[in-house]
Amino acid sequence: MPKLVRRRSLAVAIAAILIVFSVSANRAAPSAAVDPKGLIVLMRHAEAPGVGDPPNFRLRDCATQRNLDASGREQARRAGDLLRTMNSLPAAVYSSQWCRCLETAQLLEIGPVQELPVLNSFFDRREEQEAQIASLRRFLAGLPADGAPVVLVTHQVVVTALTGVFPASGEAVLLRANGTGDPAIEGRITVEDPK
Repeated sequence: MPKLVRRRSLAVAIAAILIVFSVSANRAAPSAAVDPKGLIVLMRHAEAPGVGDPPNFRLRDCATQRNLDASGREQARRAGDLLRTMNSLPAAVYSSQWCRCLETAQLLEIGPVQELPVLNSFFDRREEQEAQIASLRRFLAGLPADGAPVVLVTHQVVVTALTGVFPASGEAVLLRANGTGDPAIEGRITVEDPK
């Protein structure tokens, strides 16, 4: 088979897989589509213009960080609406300590938000990635396969390091707790930018 045909076939297969495993906020998944037991929603924070953090970044000072813009706040609300239609409540909600993640988690309005430092960004501290992801895997291994849903709001670098998926802002990877630090990937949720 010529290389061009193989590449085109591979591209079509990948596109089909992405379509099957993506849920759009404009087409909410039916309640029966997702079993809430052991569900882990690993979500990148909603739209926050820019990349990384400013040089004067301070953890508890939102004025020194990238923050959600108006479309990011709307995106977070829409993600919460979608999660409610997926029969994924009540959920334990954990967030990175970064302001954009905490605000995203709060705007989901699906449960009290607890800070979880293993969800923090290591974008500017790559040397911490291995130890941090190992700690996150230990946390995930402790989640019961038949437990209530868990929502984790974090950063692109954390989602990618854990799953290999490069999520868009506000996108989530659906995982299934299995008693290990490597939960099964079941799909993705994309909340379209309201712009």
